Amino acid sequence: MTQTAHPVDEVPPARHLAAFGLQHVLAMYAGAVAVPLIVGGAMKLPPADLAYLITADLLVCGIATLIQCIGFWRFGVRLPIMQGCTFAAVSPMVLIGTTGGGLPAIYGSVIVAGLAIVLLAPVFGRLLRFFPPLVTGTVILIIGISLLPVAGNWAAGGAGSADFGEPKNLALAAFVLATVLGVQRFAPAFLSRIAVLIGIVAGLAVAVPFGFTDFGGVGEADWLGISTPFHFGAPAFEFSAIVSMLVVALVTMTETTGDLIAVGEMTERKVEPRSLADGLRADGLSTVLGGVFNTFPYTAYAQNVGLVGMTRVRSRWVVATAGGILVLLGLLPKLGAVVAAIPAPVLGGAGLVMFGTVAASGLRTLTEVDFKGNNNLTVVAVSVAVGMLPVGVPTVYAKFPDWFQTVMNSGISAGCLTAIVLNLLFNHLPARAGSGAADADSDAGETGGLPRGGVEEGVEKSREETV
Repeated sequence: MTQTAHPVDEVPPARHLAAFGLQHVLAMYAGAVAVPLIVGGAMKLPPADLAYLITADLLVCGIATLIQCIGFWRFGVRLPIMQGCTFAAVSPMVLIGTTGGGLPAIYGSVIVAGLAIVLLAPVFGRLLRFFPPLVTGTVILIIGISLLPVAGNWAAGGAGSADFGEPKNLALAAFVLATVLGVQRFAPAFLSRIAVLIGIVAGLAVAVPFGFTDFGGVGEADWLGISTPFHFGAPAFEFSAIVSMLVVALVTMTETTGDLIAVGEMTERKVEPRSLADGLRADGLSTVLGGVFNTFPYTAYAQNVGLVGMTRVRSRWVVATAGGILVLLGLLPKLGAVVAAIPAPVLGGAGLVMFGTVAASGLRTLTEVDFKGNNNLTVVAVSVAVGMLPVGVPTVYAKFPDWFQTVMNSGISAGCLTAIVLNLLFNHLPARAGSGAADADSDAGETGGLPRGGVEEGVEKSREETV
């Protein structure tokens, strides 16, 4: 009897790979190029240097995704995980770059942070037992909710745009959202799985004649762009810059852990301590490459986690194909300029359903948690509240030290740390006399932090039926 391959390892036909892969690229492209644009803009770099940062970022995004999906030796989780620049590093990098250190100091700290992630990966792998369904469901819920304002900004025209909030922008986003939902509900199976791609293409077809976008930048872009190591000079290793970037490394490891566990649940391939360490080790290697090839720290992208859950396409080779497309975009700036011309409201309409899917996936996991006669509801309530605080009030920690802001200004890391601590407090410390409710959750944590047997199967089956 021939053993069939796990859905994660299946290789779809070439035409499907291309369509599914392009869909993943479009889902993360705006976020990927935002980091170099923000950092380069804050440092007042000339347009040529900004363009160089973007092409370098896309190239390393693609290489990092290939390492994570395909893997070699002990690097790569071998799940459908898309890699991109982390926003957690933006504020520290802007501070380093504008206070005299410049890009060399940024890249020196990024290289050290990447090496630290590689060394710390096995330690994080052993912490998986502290991620039971109570914690993982809460973290996945926070990831989804914290991404929704990003989709909202896109739908309104993009933060800072002159026509932000214009009804025409929201109408275009609504049209894309309606197209995605209509295709997913009424189209044949294959087309429903590329509903996001179809929605973006349809939105672009409407946007062009109505003047939403300008392809003028395509003509100005170069045909070929090759990133060379240390283009902006040899890296400088400054102590204060390294310390701030090490804090960022801990934040990105926490966020990546939540994303890897979420994808593991969606694909029915449970993340084990060893595979978690392999995934984090790939993050570290990609971050080192980022420092060498003139770009920034890398992490798993949560928007693509939502796309995996929504489309139910679980093959890691699909995302590996997306990584190959990113490499091409990094080597061919003219292609990148075409993708960059997609207007923000088009991405916003697609983002609403993708990011909402992540939040819904967290709720699905939480339905398997026992909330009777224990404090689990308090754990979820306080963790979500702490995670949403910097999302709803971005300046809430403005008076705190930089290292504190780096950790707590990320709603994902703030909520994740809160969920872990509260779960330990209520479910792992010795229970009060007469309270046995904590024991069951404590047992769940000691088995590796993920549901077992029929419970896990039930979670995955229900997740497959979402949207």
